[in-house]
Amino acid sequence: MRQSFAPLATGQDNNLNLIRLVAAFCVLVSHAWPISLGPQALEPLEATTGFSLGALAVFVFFAISGFLISASFERSSSPWRYVRARIARIYPGLIVSISLVTFIMGPVLTRLSPMDYLASTDTWRAWLGNVSLLRLDYHLPGVFENNPYPTVQGSLWTLPVEMRLYVVVALIGVLGLLRKPLPLMGAVAVGLFALRQTEGLEFTGAYALRSLWYPGLPFFLGMALYLMRARIPASAIIAFGLVVVAVISAHGPLAYPAMALATSYGALWLAGLPSGRLREFNRAGDYSYGVYIYAFPMQGLVVALLGEMGPLSNIALATPITLALAVLSWHWVERPAMRILRRKPIPQANSASQTP
Repeated sequence: MRQSFAPLATGQDNNLNLIRLVAAFCVLVSHAWPISLGPQALEPLEATTGFSLGALAVFVFFAISGFLISASFERSSSPWRYVRARIARIYPGLIVSISLVTFIMGPVLTRLSPMDYLASTDTWRAWLGNVSLLRLDYHLPGVFENNPYPTVQGSLWTLPVEMRLYVVVALIGVLGLLRKPLPLMGAVAVGLFALRQTEGLEFTGAYALRSLWYPGLPFFLGMALYLMRARIPASAIIAFGLVVVAVISAHGPLAYPAMALATSYGALWLAGLPSGRLREFNRAGDYSYGVYIYAFPMQGLVVALLGEMGPLSNIALATPITLALAVLSWHWVERPAMRILRRKPIPQANSASQTP
């Protein structure tokens, strides 16, 4: 019997949580080189293929997101419930993480006095811009200034892109285009090609629009796999063939779309593989988001506290701290917030029945 991607859209008996967690740790591993050695340092994969391990992990995140977010909109009883679900997934964990880094770690590590740090408008501007995702600020006053890579929040850049893609899905869904996959995918392909041609041109909103191409392409590929989930086979031969094409295309003009397609298809194919005991990982929780948002500041923290170190030492020291914070974030912040914000409102009795 031919395997398809349809089972991924109908339940949680898959490997998606595990794949996302592995991808989050791949980002941590990739960032260990610049954080430890400086922005000029390239991790081995990037030096040989042109794509860092972190970039491939981001492609995986976006592909899975494109698949699941499209399914989420179709399952939602209204656009408002879809919006609430997206807010519940992104913002509670983010707000707590940014607040802890800004107001707990920041005053301890800044070269300013704690009072000057907390009184600085730059501190509050960074906090507000980062928790809202409206104006990211990757630095905090006086924090990590002596680190080889003085950035505090180097991973946040993907989150505004993710939010823009959520809006795109909502617009597509409200227009009823999710029920017309072939015309939709044709229109998306034309639109992305047009955006690609604007490279080098400067205009208002250029970065936001171009982010729909990079790193947004895997998101749309994930969406396409969802829309065609019953028609496109989930095949090891296809996955392997796409990887071969991506390797052959490395450093060429088609390197990005080839790699985006290989990682998107490959990640979703792996998610549906029968895996026996690996499926038991789903009982633990979805720690990938917490790992993603805590890893970069924790990697900078160990460098700030312990001084010069190599990438492997940075990985070994930052991983347990990051994982512990991610576990706490899931069980104490993210999951409770999702339960509250996704809860159906209790129907209100009419005014007559409320009158004693």
